[in-house]
Amino acid sequence: MSLLVTGSIAIDTVRTPFGVSEDCIGGAAVYFSMAASFFSPVRLVGAVGSDCPFDLAEVFAGRDVDLAGLEVRENSKTFRWAGTYHEDINKRTTDLLELNVLAEGPPSVPDEFRDSEFVFLANTAPALQRQLLEQVDKPVFVAADTMDCWIEGEPDDLGKLLKKIDCLIINEDEARMLAGRSNLIKAGEEIIGMGPGVAVIKKGESGSLVCKGGGERFILPAYPAAEVKDPTGAGDSFAGGFMGYLAKVGRTDFESLRKAVAYGTVVASYTISEFSLQGLSSIERSAIDKRLEVLRGVTQF
Repeated sequence: MSLLVTGSIAIDTVRTPFGVSEDCIGGAAVYFSMAASFFSPVRLVGAVGSDCPFDLAEVFAGRDVDLAGLEVRENSKTFRWAGTYHEDINKRTTDLLELNVLAEGPPSVPDEFRDSEFVFLANTAPALQRQLLEQVDKPVFVAADTMDCWIEGEPDDLGKLLKKIDCLIINEDEARMLAGRSNLIKAGEEIIGMGPGVAVIKKGESGSLVCKGGGERFILPAYPAAEVKDPTGAGDSFAGGFMGYLAKVGRTDFESLRKAVAYGTVVASYTISEFSLQGLSSIERSAIDKRLEVLRGVTQF
């Protein structure tokens, strides 16, 4: 089934204890699309400025990613982000944030994308996420990401968005903030009460928790990665694997959600193994399936 993603395309500079990657490609839509393309064709909607140094067609060469929704704005600059990860790789400092094109109006969804059945609204202002969603005719399953600044700064807009989506993918700190609950099970229940039927709570190296309306729960640990070089894009890659699998099978029952989370977990393990897209662009689908079997083996007892 058709899968559409809207989100950022970025010029990143990343510093970790393992090295530096300057002016590399990043952004939520990029990581998501690369991850999802292992499972399903992807329709990308995003915007860059005329300064963008990347040829997106070349970046996604060999992947089924449709770039008809890519806007190149001649009088704008591309979103830029720079960050430093510390010895504790879970701790990060933002060194530079230039919204540039992201501070402008959202891109338009092409007419040929408006029939998309699965939609992922990557993290941005909730009002913009709603504007983008309104351009899709009758989506079957809509997932979104958000973050602390929107939870605190735009709660009304976020509340309206939550009533329009089927699934919220969010990290554990943000889940607690949004729900006002320290216990993640309770937080998941509170989030479901706000509108989405499914809450996927990411816990970093501790894995993820899925809560579904009706009391269904699923907890999966992270893939046992021996080396983490760059965590940038891990959450968006997780979402890409998750949504890509669901679009492939065309189902959102609880068993499908469980397997989608497992695939998202495995895909993210490749993202963190190298800088930028190197971990994802160097593998084939067969490698993902092999790691899925490893994950299945270490979680059975």
